Amino acid sequence: MILSIADLEAAASGKLPDATQAFFNSGATNQITVKENSSAFSKYRIRPRVLRDVSNVQTEIDILGKSITFPLCMSPAGVQARAHPEGELATSRACSQKNIHMGVSSFANNSVEDIISAGRNVGGQINYGMQLYTMQDREAEKEIIARAEGAGCKAIFLTADSPILGLRYHEKRSNFKIFDGISFPMVENGWEDKKTQSHDERFISFNSDSHSWDEIAWLRSVTKMEIWIKGVLTAEDVEMAIESGCDGVIVSNHGGRQLDDVVPTIDALPECVKAAQGRIRVHVDGGIRSGADIFKALALGAECCWVGRPMLWGLAYDGQNGVELMIDILYQEFRRCMQLAGCRTVADITPDRLARIGSDGSMSRL
Repeated sequence: MILSIADLEAAASGKLPDATQAFFNSGATNQITVKENSSAFSKYRIRPRVLRDVSNVQTEIDILGKSITFPLCMSPAGVQARAHPEGELATSRACSQKNIHMGVSSFANNSVEDIISAGRNVGGQINYGMQLYTMQDREAEKEIIARAEGAGCKAIFLTADSPILGLRYHEKRSNFKIFDGISFPMVENGWEDKKTQSHDERFISFNSDSHSWDEIAWLRSVTKMEIWIKGVLTAEDVEMAIESGCDGVIVSNHGGRQLDDVVPTIDALPECVKAAQGRIRVHVDGGIRSGADIFKALALGAECCWVGRPMLWGLAYDGQNGVELMIDILYQEFRRCMQLAGCRTVADITPDRLARIGSDGSMSRL
């Protein structure tokens, strides 16, 4: 019986080859950040209020120009065909059915056009964001942007934490190869003779390590989509995003897959929210495994949460149905958490609803 995200992870693990599990679940070097992304939530405790009328709880919020069911979206995650043959098409249909926005990875195994069409074909009206790397070939990067905008994407999510790939021991030990019968229609030009390459080798061949905040101005010159920075962990970079004219930031450490030993995203969130001062939208991803985690992130100032691995586990478990199950679990947990904490609307989830456990075990209000 699948009752929780942990149950879903266990069920999915039994269906995935070892090398694929290593790619999806592991992180950089000693995986300290992978573990702390989730465990850091346990430092926070909820302060419920009682005798509140929670008979008509409202969980909806407006994100990317549209109301969604609750403050959750699907992070861009690549190579979804390794989890299920339908890959992003199944994820898109599930998100559409549940009214949850979706990010599309540059390493998607389906085109952005087909991914969005899959969601539209089941009657949904969700919005999509296109994840983008800084590429050596600006014309190729521009083509991805144009295709995403033409397909109906509302935002570009520029991944800012990946000038190079993190060192991932588990991927190397399992000899994970990114190809093996799957394609990458957003970035695969010239890949025909490189199918034996590792993920690291192929990434180096197209990604640019010459990152600069000047890229925001260039993006503005080639698209009318919103521009978000994914991979921010500090107040200083939130300020830079504001000065550069970005529409939002996603506080993220790439699921612990880039630089190990960085701060967990839930702990980086407060300083980023404080720096933003309402001038820019602040979202968060990394380590979210329950509705209570979503509640805590919102209490710390995030407008919305994004999840990647839980979506992949749902996909591996049962395709579209598995992703829908994952969303349902988090929705029901989040709604119940709101009710038991005495919150009727998302706006009621404020910092005074949390306490933090100190290193000496003492409890203090935020």
